[in-house]
Order: sequence, then structure tokens, then C-alpha cells
Amino acid sequence: MGWELGVAGLAVGMLIAAVTAPVGVSGAVFLLPVQLSVFAVPNPAVTPTNLLYNVVAGPGALLRYRRNGALTGPIVRRLVLGTLPGVVLGAAIRVFALPGPRVFRLLVAALMLPLGIWLITRTLRPVPAEIRRPPAPRTVTALALMVGVVGGIYGIGGGSILGPVLVGRGVPVAKVAPAALASTFATSVVGASTYALLSLAHSGSIAPDWFLGLACGLGGLIGGYVGARLQPRLPETFLRLLLGTLASALGTLYAINALR
Repeated sequence: MGWELGVAGLAVGMLIAAVTAPVGVSGAVFLLPVQLSVFAVPNPAVTPTNLLYNVVAGPGALLRYRRNGALTGPIVRRLVLGTLPGVVLGAAIRVFALPGPRVFRLLVAALMLPLGIWLITRTLRPVPAEIRRPPAPRTVTALALMVGVVGGIYGIGGGSILGPVLVGRGVPVAKVAPAALASTFATSVVGASTYALLSLAHSGSIAPDWFLGLACGLGGLIGGYVGARLQPRLPETFLRLLLGTLASALGTLYAINALR
């Protein structure tokens, strides 16, 4: 039933965003396996559907962060400007070169599982402040470009990758989360538009599932606002551990799905 699918998408989007928004993750990276396994969204339509979710859900958390004045600063500009060209390239690669999800799942598992464990370890056993230096501005821009390509290919948003890396290098979660979500939102708008244009000249399921994407996105809009509002009340150590746990759980989930 259509309404049952909409309610399920709304609930899933809301729950995921409420948990992930405080640490700068849009939640699309966790929504992707749900779309494939539960909602049976075909490939590669799952990618633009994820991007549509980010477009609809993003303003919820961003509105709250904007009220707190957290969307200003150089890290926001560098992440946004770095990821925008990458997402266009990634969308083209996804449509014409990488239609299958198995390799992607293995790559995500290989990246996120050790990254999450590394972040948890650095949180529980922090290195001295003089050793823990934030990455250089050029490094941030280059990382954002690479993440933009990955986001364009699989529609996962960059926060799930950028967040653990930057936080592990000593950048506070309060700065990383708004910047990562702003980057995810900007790249998702460009990425969804790119897929819409490519769908006009390419046969196959590359247009988003509009109904499901909008339903999940509306839930994410609500959940993201709630999560962003909760963030200032949560201690930095808890947020770092939450981000590391999410990254590790994501890597484990994708490894299990890929090896089935």
C-alpha cells in the first residue's frame, strides 16, 4: 500500500536523522541499505533517491544550526566548495561505469570500520594536544573533493566520512557537524539535479523514487531538527563516541551485506 510505504519511510527517516544529525551525518548512508533491502528500490535509482532525501531532510538540522551561529567559518566554505565539483563527476561515474552496489559496500566497509574504531580509540585514549593538530586547509579541500565524488556515486552524503576524519584529527564536533551537513545538502542539490538531467538521456532506473524519497526526507527534516537541537546539550566525548560507533556499525553492516 502506498500510504503504508509513506508512513514507514517517514518513520525511518525521522529516526535515522535524529540519531545522526548531532554528529554531522545526514543519515542517507544508513538509509541506503534500507532502501535496497526493505523498500526494494532498484539500482541505480537508489542513489538519486538518497540525494532527494538529503535535499528534503537537510534544512531541518541546518535551520537549527544557523540559529546557533554554527554555519559560519572557513571550514563550512571549504567543505562546500570542495564537494560540489566532485558530486557531478561522481554522478556521471555512477550512471555509466558503476551500476552495481557490491563493490561499493566492500569499499565502505573497508573504510568506515577501521575509521570508527580509530575514532573511538582516540576518544578513549586521547593523544597530547601538541600532537593532535587539525588538518591543513588544503587537506580539508582535497578530502572534500574526494568525498564529493563518493557522494555523487552512491548518494550517501559526505558527513559519514568527513566527520570521523576531521573529529579524529582534533576538530570539535560542534564545528564539524554543521559544516558536514551543509556540504551534504549542497552536494545533494547538485547531485539530484545531475541525475535528473542524466535520466533524460539514459535508459534505465536512474530517476529517484520521488514518493519514497520525499516521505523519508520529511521524516529526516523533523528528526534532523530535533537532533541538532539536542547537540549543544551533549558532551563532546559522547558525541565523538557516537560518531565512532556509527562509523563502525556502518562498516559492519555493509560488510555483512556485501559478503552475503
